[in-house]
Amino acid sequence: MGGVELVLSKEYGYVVLVLVFYCFFNLWMGFQVAKARKKYKVDYPTLYASESENKDAKLFNCVQRGHQNSLEHMPVYFILMILGGMRHPCICTGLGVVYLVSRYFYFTGYSTGDPTKRLSIGKFAFLALFALLICTISFGVNLLIA
Repeated sequence: MGGVELVLSKEYGYVVLVLVFYCFFNLWMGFQVAKARKKYKVDYPTLYASESENKDAKLFNCVQRGHQNSLEHMPVYFILMILGGMRHPCICTGLGVVYLVSRYFYFTGYSTGDPTKRLSIGKFAFLALFALLICTISFGVNLLIA
């Protein structure tokens, strides 16, 4: 059985920094949800407001859903960045930035209260994830043939 020695290039540091920046972005989205809770009077532990009890429920729910959707995709994004970046650090850094910027527009578009606005620029996040998946597959295949 042969082994593979993994040596990270110095460019992998960019991958790490993009992931750290995404953590700050996630905190910012959380603060936006907290502000929306106050503005639309949705108390904890209520996750989503009920339209029968709150006239601003849709507005709050759109902010909440924008953040929640980003949380749902975060593990996939992180694992694809971490693994794909081991073989393709510069490509994954660029794709990671595209994903992050797209997610910003996804969240801010959703937060308007019109869910269709989340996809204007936000749709590019899905393309970035797909490209990150290709980079990660490349890394896995390279490990198998090395």
